[in-house]
Amino acid sequence: MTESIAVGTDGSAAATAALEWAVDDAVRRGVSLRIVHAMDRWPHDLVEFPAPARPGRLACFGEQVLTEAAKAATERRPDVRVTTELIEGTPSDVLCGQAETAIELVVGNRGLGGFAGSLLGSVPVRLAGHVRGAVVVVRQGRAEAYGEVVVGVDGSAECEPALGFAFEQAALRGCGLRAVYAWQMPHAFSPEAAEDTEEIRYAQRRMAEERLAGWQERFPAVEVVSEVTRARPVPTLLAASARADLLVVGSRGLGAVGSVLLGSVSREVLHHARGPVAVVRSTRSTGRGPRASSG
Repeated sequence: MTESIAVGTDGSAAATAALEWAVDDAVRRGVSLRIVHAMDRWPHDLVEFPAPARPGRLACFGEQVLTEAAKAATERRPDVRVTTELIEGTPSDVLCGQAETAIELVVGNRGLGGFAGSLLGSVPVRLAGHVRGAVVVVRQGRAEAYGEVVVGVDGSAECEPALGFAFEQAALRGCGLRAVYAWQMPHAFSPEAAEDTEEIRYAQRRMAEERLAGWQERFPAVEVVSEVTRARPVPTLLAASARADLLVVGSRGLGAVGSVLLGSVSREVLHHARGPVAVVRSTRSTGRGPRASSG
């Protein structure tokens, strides 16, 4: 099967931003672009059963959305290879299915049904962290290019797929990578043990270096800036996202309950980041990635 990036569209402004992001990334990767529209009859078409010779109104709308999206994609990048799919079902179910065969799934932060004041719709939340691979959530209004990818680092195995995706994106773009590891003192840490702070700080920096080492060997051309700081992860990552072309995080990190696939840090970042966010979950049963050689 030919590798492809899948992007969901409903004709909204956020979907248009997601389409533009997906088009550019498909060209960077040299893969095809699959544009998908979910035809959800449940809220709109309970009693309408179209005759065989006449497509339903939702199908007509969906085909129009796909035609316009395909035209916009080829106008943006004439060299992109585009296919379209109109699939009946809820957006979250349809896009979950697409993620099974796509190397990357791209969606807008909210669609036509989103509330005007909402920063994040229900579909991205249902997808990010729940499907394997990368889900990129894009919001409209971000046109600047800063020449940097930011990735969140922690001590969990869930961090590895995010690191791999971030290094790959930086390599494809020919830009730098900022690896941000924000750590906090254990809750049981007592003020009387303040003399151990430097030892803990050193251990945290060492852990971050070990996480990055294998990926740096695999992507030697990527210039990496390691930012290890004692701070809360969410504000630190959000600040870094202000001047990043992409912020990459794992689906969940240390301290997350095993049954919760989208951790609190990832969720907050999705809601409040100022640019595109990729939430990356392992495509395998384990999230472990390359390690530096020991010899």
